[in-house]
Amino acid sequence: MLILAFDTATRVATSALVRDGDVLGERRSRAASVLADADALCSAAGVAPRDVEALAVGVGPGSFTGIRIGLAAARALAFALDAPVAGVSTLAALAAGLSGAVPVIDAGRREIFSLVGREPACLKPDELVPAVGTVCVGDGAVRYRSLLEAGGAEIPPDESEVHVPRARFHAALAAVFGPAEQVEPLYLRVPDAERSVA
Repeated sequence: MLILAFDTATRVATSALVRDGDVLGERRSRAASVLADADALCSAAGVAPRDVEALAVGVGPGSFTGIRIGLAAARALAFALDAPVAGVSTLAALAAGLSGAVPVIDAGRREIFSLVGREPACLKPDELVPAVGTVCVGDGAVRYRSLLEAGGAEIPPDESEVHVPRARFHAALAAVFGPAEQVEPLYLRVPDAERSVA
């Protein structure tokens, strides 16, 4: 199956074209470039966009705007290509980049998104208490490196690929494909715009 996968929930957007588990191409850019990236991936792989059989999209948690861009792109592509869509947790895709790692996404507002008991959660960085020697990955792990390392966690170098939720893992984790409108975003808190109005 030819899958176009992408995630726009974090500061670095990723996209990948994967056929039966083989990565044909992968790109990193910005959320606003996801459709151009998809086109470039198809061109580089020598396939027509209409050959894409399914889509996998990151549903967050992450930037509210980024998640909305990704879901809108997935819905537009699903309609244009008549392709089913699978939503994949950005945290799960991030963790898939390094076996046993704890995913930590910078949530802004001095908070992080991570997993607590395998469930996604929004918490203060000092509330995340990984076991000593646990490897933490993601832009939140980089941002709060000193705090997490003081607690015994290990953080790979800042420039490591493991800190980016790479779209190849979204394709690998995608399990249930269906209509695009059934894919739900994973928001763990109220968006900034709604907070300022309240």
